[in-house]
Formats: sequence, C-alpha cells, structure tokens
Amino acid sequence: MKVNLNPAKGMRDITPREKEIRDYVEGVIVNTYKQSGFELIETPIVENIENLIDSEGGENLKLIFKILKRGEKLDLTKEGIREDDLTDLGLRYDLTVPLSRFYCNNRANLPTVFKALQVGNVFRAERAQKGRYRSFKQCDIDIIGDSTKGAELELIATTAKALTALNISDFVVRFNDRRVLRSVILNCGFTEEEFDGVCIIVDKLDKIGMQGIEKELRRKDYNERFIEKLIDALESINSKGIESLEEYGVPKDVVSDLEEILEDSKAYAKGKYEVNFDFTLIRGMGYYTGSIFEISYKDLGYSIAGGGRYDEMIGNFIGEKIPAIGFSIGFERLVNQLVEENFKVPDREKVVLLFSSEDRYIDVLEKAEELRDLGYTVSVYQRAKRLGKQLNQFQNFGYTKFAIYKAEETELKELN
Repeated sequence: MKVNLNPAKGMRDITPREKEIRDYVEGVIVNTYKQSGFELIETPIVENIENLIDSEGGENLKLIFKILKRGEKLDLTKEGIREDDLTDLGLRYDLTVPLSRFYCNNRANLPTVFKALQVGNVFRAERAQKGRYRSFKQCDIDIIGDSTKGAELELIATTAKALTALNISDFVVRFNDRRVLRSVILNCGFTEEEFDGVCIIVDKLDKIGMQGIEKELRRKDYNERFIEKLIDALESINSKGIESLEEYGVPKDVVSDLEEILEDSKAYAKGKYEVNFDFTLIRGMGYYTGSIFEISYKDLGYSIAGGGRYDEMIGNFIGEKIPAIGFSIGFERLVNQLVEENFKVPDREKVVLLFSSEDRYIDVLEKAEELRDLGYTVSVYQRAKRLGKQLNQFQNFGYTKFAIYKAEETELKELN
C-alpha cells in the first residue's frame, strides 16, 4: 500500500529553521505579556460542541471540526439521524470561547479584573491555501471585568509593545466600534436584520473601492435611498473622521471614548507606530459588542493582529453580564512574514564541531562543553568526506561557525 507522506490537508510540517523562529517569537511575545501583568493559562483544544455552536462566532461556526461520539453513544442505526445527533465535542476555532468558559468555571479563584494570556493552536475547517491553514497558533491577551476604556488602551499598548520587542515597526493600529457601525448603518435606514449583511459589504471597501461597495449593495436589492445615504456617510466619515460621527446618530459618550482612545494611544506610541480610527473596520465575529481593532503590517493586504470587546459572551454562560475584551496576534502570518524577510534569531551563535573516526568521542564531547561554556550553541558531527557540501548544509540551518576537533586548542572559523 502506497503511503501518503504529506501532512493532512491544511496542516503542515515545520522545519528546524522555522521552528527556531517560532519559538523565539513566541518567547518574546509571552515574556512581554507576562511582564505587563497578564497571567498565562491553558485551556483544552477540545470543547463541548454546544459551547462552540452557541458562541456567535460568525462564519467560523461553519468551520468547526466536530468530533463523533464514541462507543455506545455513537448509534448509527437510528432513523432520520442528523449530524448534530452524532457529535458532542469539537476542536476550538479560537481562544476566546474557551477563555470565557474557563473564567466562569474558575471565577471564584480569580481576581475581580482578570488579565489572561493564552498561546495555543486553534482549528478551522476552511479551504486550505497559501498562508491559510486548518491548524494555526494564536497569542491572546484578554481583560475580563473591566468596562472602562482603560482596558482598550492597555491592550493596544501591550500588543504594540510585543511587536516592537520583535523589532517590528512598520505597523498601523486601526480601531473602530461596533456601536458606531450599528448607529450609522441604522441611521441610514437599514434594519437590524440587514445590519450584518451591510457590514460584510462595507468591510470590502479597501479591496473594491466605493463604487464596488455601491454595486454590491444594489445587487442585494437594498433600498436605493438607504444606499445613497450610506455612501454619503462613508465618504464623510472617511474625510472628516471621528468628529463627523454625531451627525449619523452615534451617541456622544461613544464618540468621546473613541476620541480619548485615539488621542491617548497616539501619545503612548510616540511616533513608533500609527494609530488610526477606521470606520470601515468590521471584523467578522458576531460576539463583538464595542471596540474592535486590527494591526496591519507594511503593505501585506491583511492584518497580523485583531480583537475587540465581547461584553455578552460570558453572560451567555452564567446569565450575568461581565465585560471582556481581547487582542490576538496572528502568529502564523507574523512568523511567515519574518521567515520571508530572512529574520535571524538574536540568540547564541551556533557552532558545529566536526571530528574524525580516529578521535575519542568522549573527548570531543568535552571540547564541545568547553565551547558551550563560552556561550556558543554547539552540535557535534562526524566530518564528511565532502567538507564543503557538509558546511553548506550547516550554514542553511543557521550555523555561523565551525571547528575541526583537536586535542589542543580548537580554532573556530566563520561559515561563509
């Protein structure tokens, strides 16, 4: 039988070079977040299916990896059986739903305002393509129990700090608010039932432009007058910014919060990165209730981080409204970009120590330890007949120096 040696569709193997970068990036992010007072937790990758499907996760609800019931619970003989009758568990599609359940389950032992940090893989059964996987890692920070705009300010500042710690500077923080979107779109005449559909179209503005937005709205047979009012609103808000929002029914307190977040975040950034209000920022999760934000990097055409306020999700578990807000770094996109940029991990120099078959191996290991004590990362290999080819292979794996073992002093040479 022929064996398929490729990973399962949408999954992938990770090479040593990329793994080194991934571990370094994760370490910097986690250490930055922990230094800022966020507590590292861990939740299972498997959740009860009802928690996932009742979470208002937008399009992601169609992408859940569902797990069949096991043993006697899996009865395939029943008539009229449906998919929901066969499943009781699923793989998490993000870290927010598990965190909400975790908080409810452990609330008695957590501080009133809980600052959580999570790093882990999530799973979505979407169409596999370059840069988009069915299993990928997320790095989340969340603040639960704080309804003030201080939570927004802290998440933006801390996420930006993690990126700058990786020497990433060409990024822009974009933020909006679901309450703004709702007020403006409803003020233009659209109904609550039409809101989500209109949002999906407005979200495409940067890809298809204002004319494209107008065409798509007309294609959906929305009221012509409502479409014209929305186009006018988009053009006005894009040119005037936050100050024009009250004209479209956005409450004063919401506008005031946005202005303060923008002003304070820009002051904190000190010019190291941009912070902009962007009315066309939508984000697809249905559970967002207030502030939403994303971070774009260079001209990649996609975000490398995103999040928002989800004040009602925890209440869905325990029937009590508890404010919550989170920011997630898109780990895979970030690492992929760093790999393409030939990012070098600023760690110990890697040295390969080569020996011959005549050398006593235990003496070679002792020599390797001497070099390690000097601060090098050292690997020991037997010298190949074709030394040049062997050294090229090590150079491709990030080694910068090599040495030929000698009982006396061993000389380090550059790999080039």
